[in-house]
Amino acid sequence: MKLVFTPDWFLGKDVIIESFSFIVLFIFFLLCWRYYKLSKKKSHLYLGIGFLLIALAQIATILTKLVLYYDTTFTHQIGQMIVTYHVVKSVDIFYQFGFFFERLLILLGFYIIYKLSLKKKWTGDSYLVLYFLILTSFFSLDLYYYIFHLTALLLILLIMKNYSQIYRKNKNTNTKILVIAFSLLALSQLIYILSKLATLFVIANLIELASYIILLILIIRILKQVRNINK
Repeated sequence: MKLVFTPDWFLGKDVIIESFSFIVLFIFFLLCWRYYKLSKKKSHLYLGIGFLLIALAQIATILTKLVLYYDTTFTHQIGQMIVTYHVVKSVDIFYQFGFFFERLLILLGFYIIYKLSLKKKWTGDSYLVLYFLILTSFFSLDLYYYIFHLTALLLILLIMKNYSQIYRKNKNTNTKILVIAFSLLALSQLIYILSKLATLFVIANLIELASYIILLILIIRILKQVRNINK
């Protein structure tokens, strides 16, 4: 049996949003990789890796949900949940692994971005944090999903704090746009914690979509700036 807190009428639409998110995040990774090849600055590489991990998490979510929504033996609706019965037990294990890796990749991606803004090397404390991120990803499955969203929220707030400080120093508009995008991501995670209510789940998805649209605007802005410099 598998529980998914998704309104019946929203099934599939969340997959479209996650597909768009993957495209934006992967483009951002390619942009960071391009800057790394030109400047050889590892900060660009690590920033790109952080966004790449979050992009891969979107792929894990998409694949898991596609099977969950469409490859079921018998389904019926109870309230806000879709309860799915499977003949083969291994399918349920696939779901568990799918959502586990999705959450782990997202938390790792946010942590790398947060660690990068501190400009500090990996230490023993970093491996301890990694251990707790793995535990959080594992124990936040099913009914304890809010632990994952709470952890993601805390990491995003730390990222916002660090990049806000950077913006106050350099007054760079691109940094400001990045802070706005993370602010919306933080808001979406806060709403996800309450997403047992169908309406809130949809709102959280739409806010998350808005954050990635802003990120796409930032990518377009950076590409235009590079083009103008090369002229």
